[in-house]
Amino acid sequence: MFMNTSGRRCPGRLAIVILMLAPGLLHAQSTGVDPSPLDSVPAASVPLPGIDQPAVPVLPSHLPNSSPGKTWGPISFPVLSRAAGTIFSGTVTAIVRRPATRGAAVETVAITFHIENAIRGTTAGEDLTISQWIGLWSGGQRYRVGERVLLFLYPKSKLGLTSCVGGGLGRFGIDPRGRVLLSDQHLSAFRTDPVLGGKSRVSFSDFDLAVQRTMDAAQE
Repeated sequence: MFMNTSGRRCPGRLAIVILMLAPGLLHAQSTGVDPSPLDSVPAASVPLPGIDQPAVPVLPSHLPNSSPGKTWGPISFPVLSRAAGTIFSGTVTAIVRRPATRGAAVETVAITFHIENAIRGTTAGEDLTISQWIGLWSGGQRYRVGERVLLFLYPKSKLGLTSCVGGGLGRFGIDPRGRVLLSDQHLSAFRTDPVLGGKSRVSFSDFDLAVQRTMDAAQE
């Protein structure tokens, strides 16, 4: 306690000083520890078609994307083909959410395909399961059970993740007759290709031929 010049205690003055200092002390306590970047990001959710589970939380955009997926401008078909580790057409048979664990640093979605036609990295008739970072799912790279697609997938990353080469450029629809469908984006990017140029749909055999031509040209 404070004392005056006569040596007497002055509890009133001490109380006043404490009251004056209290707001500053409380403010220091409230700002002494910065919140985690994850805690400061509001959670969002993404519905996964075909999954009877709660909605999947989306990872904040500032986290590194360990999958090789990215946004591309127009690229040629040979570039698309040579960058892919796996190329196939098939049907989506299952979609499963996989939360982050000690062994898996990021949350992912596992998509299983029944392979109908294989070009590279897989075999026709087998079931192939790929793992995709949940952030790509929230960004639009989604699938639904029963969907038929033809995919150009990057080689797996160190985390075992993959995605379509060139984003939408590495993904094609398949019509009921098994023909490969080319979107407006494909038509623009591949307009000079001698096999695919100007065609909105091609047979799988012609599409396979276009891929093989790129590989033959690379070896010349």
